[in-house]
Amino acid sequence: MDPADSGAGTVSASAGTRLPPGDFGVVLATLRARRGWSVREFARRANVSEGQVCNLESGLRNPTPAVAAACDAAFGAGGELVELAGAGRRGARSEAVVEAGPVVAGYERVLWELKNIGRSTGPRFVTASMKSITRILTDAGPHAVGEQRAEIWLLASRFAEYTGWMAQEAADPAEALRWTNLAVRWGALGGDETVAAYALVRKAFIAQHRGDTCAAIGLAEQAAGHPAANPVIRAHAARRAAQGHARRGDAGACREALERFGSHAAEVVTDDRTPHWGPRIENGNPRLIEASCMLSLRRFEPAADLFAAEHRRRSAVPADSNSQTRFAVRQATALAGVGRLDDACQIVEVTLPVIRRIDSATVRAELGRFVEQARCRRASPGQLALIDASAALAIG
Repeated sequence: MDPADSGAGTVSASAGTRLPPGDFGVVLATLRARRGWSVREFARRANVSEGQVCNLESGLRNPTPAVAAACDAAFGAGGELVELAGAGRRGARSEAVVEAGPVVAGYERVLWELKNIGRSTGPRFVTASMKSITRILTDAGPHAVGEQRAEIWLLASRFAEYTGWMAQEAADPAEALRWTNLAVRWGALGGDETVAAYALVRKAFIAQHRGDTCAAIGLAEQAAGHPAANPVIRAHAARRAAQGHARRGDAGACREALERFGSHAAEVVTDDRTPHWGPRIENGNPRLIEASCMLSLRRFEPAADLFAAEHRRRSAVPADSNSQTRFAVRQATALAGVGRLDDACQIVEVTLPVIRRIDSATVRAELGRFVEQARCRRASPGQLALIDASAALAIG
């Protein structure tokens, strides 16, 4: 069995019911993302062109019977994709949303699934699916009425917000800002203004990555003071401010922001009915965040000690590949900063294959910081080769 197939299985009738009904392109993109196949890989397996795959997933083209059969065979779907394509040809989409409840519930499950895939594989396997579903929701929104209309626009906003994050992970800040602004607009149509406050946190993160620390702190403060900001958003803003102050070398302001983060995080009440923006605060680890700030303050020894203590408590480390890798590279950077290059290189050597797989711009930025510290130390030929490989990967 191909490694990409492990755990994926074939598409059974019961598995199919978890996918959004009525749109071949979205189902195709979601199945491809589940397998971890690129467009090129899937096109090779189905013996179709990459352009055909992109057109199908974006909804620009409907599948012919032959193409539907080829896609079905590639996934081992047992005729379900062929049936889905046939249903799409037999009945045109209604211009009105008759019953939005199942549509919203189905796409909410898909959003949760795509987020899990994105955390483990990076943006390239989920972006097409996110855009396809967003197109369907924004097409449906104007035809819905009352609460159903608000629910569809709010869900479109959530898809847009995560698409913006994936654009940032793909090193495209302009596209990240565009999708974030769309999330604000569609969130307002859904009756939710909190996304406007969270958008300022996202913009602070983008400013931080382009090296504009003052702008990052200012945007974080605007987010915290936004009239629609709730405890989750204020916690996100405090975390971003703490990291900004650390980058500036202001330990006192960093400590105050970390205390605000802890205070706001303690106020968070998990409520599935409340729109959720950004990573879940309750899943965050304050000690890892503090260690990251110590690293930015160039206090390498306390940072290394904090990272080591939290990694010994394996349950305290985030479960997804992206977060695990990011904090592992930060730990390696702290170890390099205290001269423990052997230990640092051991961590990075294990981590490089994961970094190549998830292809995250934020993780590559962390890897660049490791290279900067490691180059200040006397290294063996093997370590130099690893540092050079890390530098090449950090560039992207």
